[in-house]
Amino acid sequence: MSGIRRRDFVILLGGGAAAAWPLAARAQQPALPVIGFLNGGSSWEYAQITAAFRNGLSETGYVEGRNVWIEYRWAEGRYERLPALAGDLVRRQVSVIAANTPATPAAKAATTAIPIVFLTSTDPVAAGLVASLNRPGGNLTGVALLNVDIGPKRLELLHELVPAASVVGLLSNPTNPNSERQSRIMQAAARTLGLELHVLHASTERDFDAAFATLAQLRAGAVIIGADAFFINQSEQLGALALRHAVPAISFYREFVAAGGMMSYGGDLIDAYRLMGVYGGRILKGEKPADLPVQQETKFALIINLKAAKTLGLTVPLPLLGRADEVIE
Repeated sequence: MSGIRRRDFVILLGGGAAAAWPLAARAQQPALPVIGFLNGGSSWEYAQITAAFRNGLSETGYVEGRNVWIEYRWAEGRYERLPALAGDLVRRQVSVIAANTPATPAAKAATTAIPIVFLTSTDPVAAGLVASLNRPGGNLTGVALLNVDIGPKRLELLHELVPAASVVGLLSNPTNPNSERQSRIMQAAARTLGLELHVLHASTERDFDAAFATLAQLRAGAVIIGADAFFINQSEQLGALALRHAVPAISFYREFVAAGGMMSYGGDLIDAYRLMGVYGGRILKGEKPADLPVQQETKFALIINLKAAKTLGLTVPLPLLGRADEVIE
């Protein structure tokens, strides 16, 4: 692909059609509603996800560049940027803000007037986002993926794979608003299983090597990749590090397994973003977020990488293998 780097091309696609339209051409178009897409991740890692969001919008009759604009704001894993990005969308008076887990608190703090469609990895009532699931109240509604709350199940699966491992690490991003809750839930689950859990913090790429070095010092027999958008961006690096350090790892996102990680167990992130798009379209049509029940993603998939198991010298127990929704060989 001459004249343009592949990564830049993917960023352009991931940013949506609006990014490709010249400003002069947009200025000549009739005024259209604008959705602010606020995300803690990076556009080149979220191409599938933004496509799913646009698919959800199209189910309600909205097509980007035709009858709706989308303003994309990416924090690139630097969550401290999210309040400023949210404030920018509010100043632009967008019609709706679609925000993922780390971005939702910033959006909520920035406006009580603009409707917000969130994606959260934990219980939105416990997180203080909505009054109840059926009647959210206020200006927020969205989709609950519950990847934080099913963390204990990941620990159980990892324990089933490597029952001899008595020390386990949890990789957590301390800048994620759900970090403390996630650590608390996982510590309780570890005590129930008689395991010693160590929380290792990583909020930048530079932190990964130190975290995995600490795992080796602790003689940890396995590691859980915490539910966090930044870790989605770094799936390939995390998968490679897990193999290099010969430590079985489980994540919440399929791409980690596709990149060489051992296992993943989590909700359908692609479908969750599609549902966000549907709600965004319904709000543009006049429905109020306070009246739209929070949707809960109830389908969770277990994915196992047999190639990684062979590299690590592990034999996956047949009962565990039989429960897998997908096996990568």
